[in-house]
Amino acid sequence: MAAPLYPTTAWEANLEYCASATCAMLTWRNMTGVEGMLVEIRSEFPRFRLVPKQDSVLMASIDVALRWLTLGKQARFLTEYHTVIGNTLYLAPTWVQLDEVDQLALLRHERVHLRQRRRFGFLGLAFLYLIPLFPLGLAYGRARLEWEAYSETIRALFEMRGSGILDDRKLRERIVGRFIGPDYGWMWPFRGAVEKWYDRLISTLAAEKPNRPDLEHNRVGGYLGATDTTTRDQ
Repeated sequence: MAAPLYPTTAWEANLEYCASATCAMLTWRNMTGVEGMLVEIRSEFPRFRLVPKQDSVLMASIDVALRWLTLGKQARFLTEYHTVIGNTLYLAPTWVQLDEVDQLALLRHERVHLRQRRRFGFLGLAFLYLIPLFPLGLAYGRARLEWEAYSETIRALFEMRGSGILDDRKLRERIVGRFIGPDYGWMWPFRGAVEKWYDRLISTLAAEKPNRPDLEHNRVGGYLGATDTTTRDQ
């Protein structure tokens, strides 16, 4: 069962009051799944929080801007896309439809962006994400930042679902589509280049063994599947 949109169980208190890395890691030992991952992220980023996207004026404003900039092609930002800005992860209503593996993959993706912000600073990351080479159509900075995060998504799915995802053509097409389509403003619309990035990572993973070799089934749904839910950062 998917975790609730608002954390309401005992681990919420740990996220809220257990800011030190030592305390969080002690708590992590007794937790698994999404709850444990959230505590682990909080141990690294003490100000990390979850906020429902539909309650955010900022998210509503970005949604309007994206609809205008993409001529209506990106019309699901507010309802289906999850977005991290600063220390806040804005969750779309589709969060509750994801199973635990998809939620974990999404959180690992977002943790990459949190680390990018720490590496480049808030303004530095914003510049790299929005400006070079152009905000739309040739956003190489955004493409490289997102590829780092999507690499973690693919690795997470590989580790938790098994090696079946390595040959998943639908998964490949959906992730490639994030880069060449309107979801991220056609950030790097060169299919051949993006497919090479993807295939290079798949080759690397193929040489490894998944942490869960018993999970050899291939599920496409939720986070990167039929509901077309994904992750987006500004």
